Amino acid sequence: MSELIFYTNPMSRGRIARWMLEEVGVPYRTEILGFRTSMKSPAYRLINPMAKVPAIKHGDTIVTEAAAICAYLADAFPGANLAPTPKSRGLYYRWMFFAAGPLEMAASMKAMGFEVPKEKLRMAGCGSYADVMNTLERAVSENRFIAGDLFTAADVYVGAHIGWGLHFGTIEKRPAFLDYMAHLTDRAAFKRAAQLDEEAAKDLQATETE
Repeated sequence: MSELIFYTNPMSRGRIARWMLEEVGVPYRTEILGFRTSMKSPAYRLINPMAKVPAIKHGDTIVTEAAAICAYLADAFPGANLAPTPKSRGLYYRWMFFAAGPLEMAASMKAMGFEVPKEKLRMAGCGSYADVMNTLERAVSENRFIAGDLFTAADVYVGAHIGWGLHFGTIEKRPAFLDYMAHLTDRAAFKRAAQLDEEAAKDLQATETE
């Protein structure tokens, strides 16, 4: 099996990829990077010229962007059953990339205190914040999981965004979101990933304060 290397920082979107890796359940090596140090190094810029995490290197294949990492791992390790069959991927693709586009954009603008003027809503990829929240609420309410009855990589990506947004106040605490997250945070892989990242955060903080 080709070596799988995971580049991350525990206080980043790398938590999404960590959760996905734990769901996949294959061995991987973790490289913890500092935001102002190793993440900006020439060596890491060969992995991701944006100098951001997460990223993975699987053999000779490099993948950046959390949504792409989730989709790639689901396809690279089909035994984990984290992607629907190709003919049944409509909802899977729709909601994964809804989260990567409109949801992240709307939540980011919310965090920065920016509201799109009504006369410019057509220019914003996410439209209005209210439309994004209402659409997301419908999506998590229609099925047990985001793409149907089975848990998939799309739940990792969408769920991570909802969990992050609920914690930081960029996503409204609607009952549908809380119910959806209850299914996800009870998963063993989610708990393992969270514990690994908490331990990594403590180790990183201790190193930076020495």
